[in-house]
Amino acid sequence: MSIDAAGVTLDGDLAVPEGARGLVIFAHGSGSSRLSPRNRSVAGMLREAGLGTLLFDLLTPAEAAIDARTAHLRFDIALLAARLVGVTDWVGAASEMKHLPVGYFGASTGAAAARMRHAVKELVIIPGAGHLFEEPGAMEQVSDHARRWFQQYLGKQ
Repeated sequence: MSIDAAGVTLDGDLAVPEGARGLVIFAHGSGSSRLSPRNRSVAGMLREAGLGTLLFDLLTPAEAAIDARTAHLRFDIALLAARLVGVTDWVGAASEMKHLPVGYFGASTGAAAARMRHAVKELVIIPGAGHLFEEPGAMEQVSDHARRWFQQYLGKQ
């Protein structure tokens, strides 16, 4: 889908299960995209737990092409945070989603952008895991913690 946010059009994938009790917006890390197998894995577990998910690209396709050469836009935290705010505003304006409490899931520079929102936050470090969570069991730990956290906090709003 196309999301008009912060003066640009961003690509996104929205999935809201029947009876969802919240929506988790993903702010992926530097050099990643909404198509990342890691993000999609976590999103799948969250949907199984009754939460909607919105994975979107923080950069437009043209910006991503420039960033692939220069790697400078992925570190522009103010730009990424503005995009996240724009997407949140877009969700709030959509009649089918505006009733859902919103949470943010971020990694790397996406986490930095998400931290700029005023809300309950938690930074979790998975011991022994690299930034791609490729170590045995690391991705499962991330997914399990995210599921528990969002069920706890989105269920209370």
